Amino acid sequence: MSIQETATKIVNEFSLFDDWMDKYNHIIEMGKTLPMIDEKYKTDQYLISGCQSRVWVSAELAEGKVIFKADSDAVITKGIVNLLIRVFSNQAPEEIIDADMSFIDEIGLKEHLSPTRSNGLVSMIKQMKLYAVVFKTKMKEQQA
Repeated sequence: MSIQETATKIVNEFSLFDDWMDKYNHIIEMGKTLPMIDEKYKTDQYLISGCQSRVWVSAELAEGKVIFKADSDAVITKGIVNLLIRVFSNQAPEEIIDADMSFIDEIGLKEHLSPTRSNGLVSMIKQMKLYAVVFKTKMKEQQA
């Protein structure tokens, strides 16, 4: 499934909820389904700066696709990072770099988060896109 298809699916999912408490609960439930990350990734090297909570994101390249894994010490943040993983994981680096993230505004996520959580969301997206840039560069070097 493409990034845009996944984003559309998420927008449709969130449109089922009438108020923001239901949407928050959905994000929290998503956090509970985030697969466990290996403890070796819970270091400062993988820590996202700018987040209110502690969030660790790791990435690897497998068969030309970026696979993300993450964890957080806050359940709402786990849900947010799981949402991003749904969109970005198993995508080519180029697609992640060029991804249109307007679905975040469409579901109203940024406007309903505290300023520090909103900054954290932006930091998570930047870090995930940065991983994609690194992998794209490595792929080009291997082709040369």
